[in-house]
Amino acid sequence: QVQLVESGGGSVQAGGSLRLSCAASKYTYTYSTYCMGWFRQAPGKEREGVASISRSGGTAYYADSVKGRFTISRNNARNTVYLQMNNLKPEDTAVYYCAAENGGGYCYITDEFNNWGQGTQVTVSS
Repeated sequence: QVQLVESGGGSVQAGGSLRLSCAASKYTYTYSTYCMGWFRQAPGKEREGVASISRSGGTAYYADSVKGRFTISRNNARNTVYLQMNNLKPEDTAVYYCAAENGGGYCYITDEFNNWGQGTQVTVSS
């Protein structure tokens, strides 16, 4: 178990950038043992995986729709994971959620993430 709180959302014009942060607390296990990920859900759409990162931060995975534009990173000393979003597009508009999972193996976006933040709104206008 881990409590996650996202921040950094807002409204930007297409082509702009935002940096999301997710702070973890009250975790059952050492923070560095968790795979971390970012997901998003647009109105009327299913939740989709955006990016995930390994426990040490050495390996990251991205959805094809954001590859080359978004970068996920983590600072285990600060118990925080980030999502740098560049060249934002209107289709990126969604509520973005931070998530964690403490299973073994690779930290794929498709893993069973079982700890979720409350979400932060990102709105990109054309």
